[in-house]
Amino acid sequence: MGGFSDRNGAKLAAWMSAALLLAVLFVGLTLRTCTRSRSLPLADELDRAIRDRAFYCAERERLIESLRFVARSADLSEEQAYEVNDRLYDAYRKYTIDSAIRYVRRNLAIAERRGEVPRADLARLRLASLYAYSGKNIEALRMLEAVRPARLSQQLLTLYYDAYYHYYGLYATQSGQQEYLLPRSRYADSLLRTADPSSFIYRSNEGYRLAAGGRLDEAEALWLDLLAREPLHSMHYAEITHALGRLYGLRGDPERQTAYYMRSAIADIRNATKENTSIQLLAMLAYEAGDLPRAVRYTQVAIEDALFCNVQFRTTQIAKFHAIVNAAYLEEQERAKSQLQRSLILVGVLSCVLVLLFGYAWRQMRQLARTKRALSEACERLKRFNDELNGRNERLSDANTLKEQYIVRFFDMCSLYIDKMENYRKALRRIVQNRQIDELNKLLKSTTMLEKELDELHGTFDRIFLNLYPAFIDDFNALLVEAERIERRPDELLNKELRIFALLRLGITDSAKIASFLRCSLSTVYNYRTRMRNRAVVPRDEFERMVMRIGEKN
Repeated sequence: MGGFSDRNGAKLAAWMSAALLLAVLFVGLTLRTCTRSRSLPLADELDRAIRDRAFYCAERERLIESLRFVARSADLSEEQAYEVNDRLYDAYRKYTIDSAIRYVRRNLAIAERRGEVPRADLARLRLASLYAYSGKNIEALRMLEAVRPARLSQQLLTLYYDAYYHYYGLYATQSGQQEYLLPRSRYADSLLRTADPSSFIYRSNEGYRLAAGGRLDEAEALWLDLLAREPLHSMHYAEITHALGRLYGLRGDPERQTAYYMRSAIADIRNATKENTSIQLLAMLAYEAGDLPRAVRYTQVAIEDALFCNVQFRTTQIAKFHAIVNAAYLEEQERAKSQLQRSLILVGVLSCVLVLLFGYAWRQMRQLARTKRALSEACERLKRFNDELNGRNERLSDANTLKEQYIVRFFDMCSLYIDKMENYRKALRRIVQNRQIDELNKLLKSTTMLEKELDELHGTFDRIFLNLYPAFIDDFNALLVEAERIERRPDELLNKELRIFALLRLGITDSAKIASFLRCSLSTVYNYRTRMRNRAVVPRDEFERMVMRIGEKN
């Protein structure tokens, strides 16, 4: 693995330091928790670890997120990206297999692109193990067959045999075909021949070889020696205590078997290891001991972890066992249900006596409640009717008052107009009698009187309309953009533009009728209507419809 020498390398190193600090904090918190809980009985300590699973997973997620933050950096070189992917693989390996596969694939692509054969072979061996655990046996075998052992270093050759060892072991477990255990044994021997005798992988597998050969005392001594060298609740600690649990099971020592499985399960939980076996085996032991609640609890944890991690063969195993535990649990519930039914029969007999005593009173109370409810509903309906009637009477009174006002005003206008016509007739008669033909001609040609009458008519219209719709001008301007709003002269009530839309509000939509009333041309009316639509803050097609709704009550 090459070092980082450029500016990006320095930046990545800083990010890696932050990620490492998070990891150290995570381990420190875990060790402090372990120290505090060491005095607890193992079963209680395991229960507490199960309750705190979310905390340990959150710590793992924070570590992963710090690495993913580095991986998302756009200025990483391929060498730096490889390093980050390698760390993410290690963080995901026993947590979420699918994510681990994703980052190993990225490193395989980098290695192939750069022509780095050892790195490519390492990625294929890792993928083979991950595929085998997730139940993708064809993909796992394809990866293994793509590696040529002749070109592997001693370290990679050990990993090559270890990958085949796990592949055949998992395949035999998943398929139930025990003949695959023979090649598994051969690859275990090859692994021991190539591995460093001082390495953990060698000593751990040597313990399994001794135990398989019946040399349990030697295997126990080897694993206990390994355990003494490991930090409390590390990942290797979980593996060794699991191996010791299996060994004491072979010896027929269920007490120590359960104790070491519990130590292994606690370590797995505190390391947020989802690919685990100990909790599953503890569930089976609890079931065999008749501790059904604990068996159900451990089984649920095992199922959740297997599904989260996507370990295919463990999901299959625990699903079968879950069916057995669930059947036993249902059977126990059925017994409890039968006992409850007997108790309920006794309670029912006693309750019948009370029912007979209070039945009549209950019926009377229900009848009274129905009567009160019906009376309350009737009163509520009557109140609504009264409120509605009062509202209608008030509106009718307002309408009648308004009608009386405009009837009186209409007759005043008609009477005033008749008086004006009579005065005009008398003036014309005097002119004719005096034979003032020039004066008569001049009077007939003048439009002053007509203009005066039109002004008076428009003023009367303005006053009546604004009395009906006092907020019309403000509401109309609210429909226009601020810079285009209509400003009136001080002596005006409505100007010509406002009168056009006032007539429109009254339902007169025909431009010809509007032009006739205002004594202007049809094109003038059309131009005003078009100009106002263009100034509107609302859609042009909606403008006049909204004008016609000014003053409506909701």
